[in-house]
Amino acid sequence: MIAARLTRWAALLGTLAGALFVSSVQADVKLPALFTPHMVLLRNAKDKVWGWAQPGEAIKVGINGQVKTTEAGKDGKWSVTLDPMPAGGPHSLSISGKNTIVIDDVLVGEVWICSGQSNMEWSVSAANDADLESLTAKYPKIRLITVPLVGTQEPQSDFKGKWELCSPQSVRGFSAVGYFFGRQLYETLDVPIGLIDNAWGGSSCEAWIRRDLLEGDSKYADLMSNWKKQEADAPKAEIEFQKKLDEWKAAAEKAKAEKKPAPRRPNGPADAMRGQHRPANIYNGVLKPTIGYGIRGAIWYQGESNTGNAKLYRDMFPLMIKSWRDEWGIGDFSFYWVQLADFLAERPQPGDSNWAELREAQTLTMNRLPKTGQAVIADLGETQDIHPRDKQNVAKRLARWALANDYGVNVPYRSPQFASLSIKGDKATVRFNHVGSGLKAFDVPEIKGFAIAGKDGKYVWAKAKIVGTDTVEVSAEGVKEPTAVRYAWADNPVANLYSVAGLPVTPFRSDSDAK
Repeated sequence: MIAARLTRWAALLGTLAGALFVSSVQADVKLPALFTPHMVLLRNAKDKVWGWAQPGEAIKVGINGQVKTTEAGKDGKWSVTLDPMPAGGPHSLSISGKNTIVIDDVLVGEVWICSGQSNMEWSVSAANDADLESLTAKYPKIRLITVPLVGTQEPQSDFKGKWELCSPQSVRGFSAVGYFFGRQLYETLDVPIGLIDNAWGGSSCEAWIRRDLLEGDSKYADLMSNWKKQEADAPKAEIEFQKKLDEWKAAAEKAKAEKKPAPRRPNGPADAMRGQHRPANIYNGVLKPTIGYGIRGAIWYQGESNTGNAKLYRDMFPLMIKSWRDEWGIGDFSFYWVQLADFLAERPQPGDSNWAELREAQTLTMNRLPKTGQAVIADLGETQDIHPRDKQNVAKRLARWALANDYGVNVPYRSPQFASLSIKGDKATVRFNHVGSGLKAFDVPEIKGFAIAGKDGKYVWAKAKIVGTDTVEVSAEGVKEPTAVRYAWADNPVANLYSVAGLPVTPFRSDSDAK
């Protein structure tokens, strides 16, 4: 993964320059990096092809017997929309103006964006069984492209990259969740698969959203005010930082001469300005160049960087999804995400949890937007590592959503969710939706993970038993009048309730303040 990150960062210098290569005075037809050999177009869809040429230049685009014509606008931009094509290929895509470009080995199949922060960026080379997974990654009909990490407030039109065939060599630096997801689709559907990896480790949700959308909503006033202050202070802070850096370098040289370890170079103010937290930075530098390309949907693994304000994430995350859909202009494409894994120390007693609140915010998003879904993985994390290595099962749970909802495959895909709470005497009965054929306790007969509170609002661990296909009875000694129930409500919950199909029950609290 480290090598992959270095490669992507090394591309940064060339990317910003390359994204600005288009000029209205250039005569040659040019295409963005998305249109290179081995690309995958979306099947049964009106795929958009675009590029640049001299203003007014006549453009002709041909593929698989169809020809589309257009003319470059005053800004040199042009685009055409292809007629839908079935899965297949290889085809040649030709683009002609004053020059001709022929793109060979174009397949038509399924295309997905693989997005988020480090757990999506996490490469195959760092996942479980990396050696075996790489050795068997011989799928020439799965195609991969990675977008370099560019953080900027200036919208980019292109990036430095190209499509590659999935091979033992190319897959090692690619998103593990993305690859395993795509592999499952390919092996199930037997059609070409295109995967676009644009994940950025440590990224905040606000960095993936257009700035005007955040500035236009009072909910984000404090967030934007803090950033505007940083932006105003950045030039002066950078000068002060460079002065300190010079002093550090001098001290480091002396330390080296004395054979003492030199201090680690700290980050400076300029890094925040071009980093992965600043609002709109990733939207402009990473997402923008891909908007418009034909995709079936997006998979997303992010949220760790926003656990400090989970309540704001309730609105921000749906805003991000909706804004992407609006700009793509192809309707409500599917958007499936990974709920946060279990992480940090296990707590001996029930209590509050920022991680649990962020999980709740993710779950709530399914009620707010259509064609969304969540892979629950509170059972796949690692206490001491925010990056669990088991990316295979994460990807399978995402793939279940896509297979069931986008491709009509009859597989269980949705984790059971809290539906209602009823109380009678000292017993609380929890009913769940999406249980399939029923519920079961995993590993041990005793159900773990439930907590119950009485009128005093204090939670204690509870006993629970399955009393129906979709119901669980919860109680605790000493709690005579229950008022609320929680399940798996912790940073690192110990919980073992699943559907019979093997999907973990979604963490919840019946006393949520969500409206």
